[in-house]
Amino acid sequence: MSPDIKNTWAFRARFRRHAFGWRGQPAIKRIKEAVSEIKKAARKDPILGGEGGVLFLEKISPAIEQVDSSSGAIGGVVNGAIDTLVPVIARAPAEDKLRDKWLERFWQAVEADDIPYIEMLPE
Repeated sequence: MSPDIKNTWAFRARFRRHAFGWRGQPAIKRIKEAVSEIKKAARKDPILGGEGGVLFLEKISPAIEQVDSSSGAIGGVVNGAIDTLVPVIARAPAEDKLRDKWLERFWQAVEADDIPYIEMLPE
């Protein structure tokens, strides 16, 4: 698939700002579904999978910033998603121009991360 072609990701609509309120279990379920969707796409088209991974990382913090994280469960699931998706993004055979766009989007997401869910990305 050409990087210019947009995919209709099922998870995109579910990860809008404050999508889950304070409830952790629906957020955990949706995160796992999104990771599965991205991994499945990456098996068929690694560049599409990379794009999905970047999109997920952009949307995750604003979507869950109000979720009760006192148990640590949501943080663990987010860290697991990051651990799974970063290699998908890194393995995507994207051209330098596209990879630069992805990096710019990463930086914007990290800078906008009010609750530090994705703060470990720059490392």
